[in-house]
Formats: sequence, C-alpha cells, structure tokens
Amino acid sequence: MLMAKIALVVFDWAGTTVDFGCMAPVAAFVEAFARHGVAVTVPQARQPMGLHKRDHIQAMLRMPEVAALWRAAHGRDASSTDVDTVYRDFVPRQMEVIDRHSELVPGLEACIAALRSRGIKIGATTGYFRAAAERVYKLARQQGYDPDYPLCAEDVPVGRPAPWMIFRIMEAADVYPPTRVVKVGDTVPDVEEGLNAGAWSVAVTQSSSEIGCTLEEWEKLTSDERQQKMGLARSKLLAAGAHHVIDSIAELPELLCKIEAR
Repeated sequence: MLMAKIALVVFDWAGTTVDFGCMAPVAAFVEAFARHGVAVTVPQARQPMGLHKRDHIQAMLRMPEVAALWRAAHGRDASSTDVDTVYRDFVPRQMEVIDRHSELVPGLEACIAALRSRGIKIGATTGYFRAAAERVYKLARQQGYDPDYPLCAEDVPVGRPAPWMIFRIMEAADVYPPTRVVKVGDTVPDVEEGLNAGAWSVAVTQSSSEIGCTLEEWEKLTSDERQQKMGLARSKLLAAGAHHVIDSIAELPELLCKIEAR
C-alpha cells in the first residue's frame, strides 16, 4: 500500500504530554501497596507503567520480588481479589496527586500547533481509569491542550498493549490505513500499542517514566548524566520495537517529515 501523509498522531498522557517524568502514578502505587504491608520500590512501581492501572497492579504482583514481599506479609500468593483490593486503595490516592502533576511538558504547545497547521488530527490514549482521565483532560484544557479524540483504558475491552484505543480513534477520525497514524509515548506498553495497531511507533526519553525525573531534577543534571539516562531509555524503547526515539516532544514535527519522506 502506498505511503500517504501522516493524518493522525495519538499521544500518551503522563510522561509524554503532561507530568514530566510520569510522577503522578508512582507515589500512589507505593502508598497503595504499603497499606497492605508491602514496601515496593519506585523502580518496581514504574516497571509496568503504561498499562491500565489495575493491570499495572496485577503485573507488579507477578514480579518475583514483589510476589515474595506479598507472601512474606500475607503468607500466601496474591489473588485476583487482592488485586482488586489494592486497586481500590490506589484509586483515591491517584486522584489526590493528579493536580500536582498536570503541567504540560516543555515544547508540547509548539508541537501541537505545528501538527494542526498541517491538518493532522490529535488523539490521546492513557492507562488512567475514567475519573483520573477526565481530571487530566480538564487540567490540560485549562493549559491550552485539547486533543480531538481522547480515550482511556476503560473505553475499550482491554487496554495497552492491545491496539483497541488507537483503532477507536482511527474510526472516529476517519483515518486509515495505519501507516497514516503515529503513536507517541514514553513506555514499552506505549510502543507495543502502536506496533499492534500497525502504526508508526515513536517514543520520547527526557520526560519519560523510563528516566523518571521531574523537570526540576532533570534541569539539575549535568550533560553527561542526561546523555547516560537518555541512552539507557533509548536502548530499552528501541529494543521494544519503537520505529523512532526522540529526546523531546519538540522534535516530533521534524520527525514526521522524515517519516513521510520514507
């Protein structure tokens, strides 16, 4: 099938377009597990980032280290009921921190303006549950970012890495084939979501959960420290199958020109 111009870009939220470093979910996961006597680390809480939040908790409980901590605290393996219980504790804690981690990432406004000037439609997908997603949408609109087609994991039967959110957005936007679509995210499930949809899959590093620095922390790093962190994130995201990895969302408009030229 002949390549056509890019007509739709589907962005992730936390770690990609808002919440530099993807900070909002991490503390909520740590606190929710702590309520059940399980002291998970920040890297453990970050590892499945990008999934629906209940799926994220389930994935954490399948990690050997976290599973061992759960057995030590409860004398048995975690069950599906335990996943639901931790998720119920997670939800209010997630809602409490969203407002503190809602600022647009640097370069997003100029990026969106450049895409819209080319007639590109804007979609957005997230692993957030509906109440959290709606809160993020509202806070983003107040800052001038309002995607045409925002969807959350609860809008489809199965969230990432399944492609259903992207397919729903393609249908609503009347855009096909998938070669006219670019998915942009900051985690492995983001990359896989794009690949499973047959779209171009692009990952960002600086604001990503893979690096996990707030903007203030990032700006305090030396050039060598930044390059090291970006290199590690780039390697992981490329290994997951990303077609392209960019350091900043500001680089996306130029990258789209290169994709179209191919």
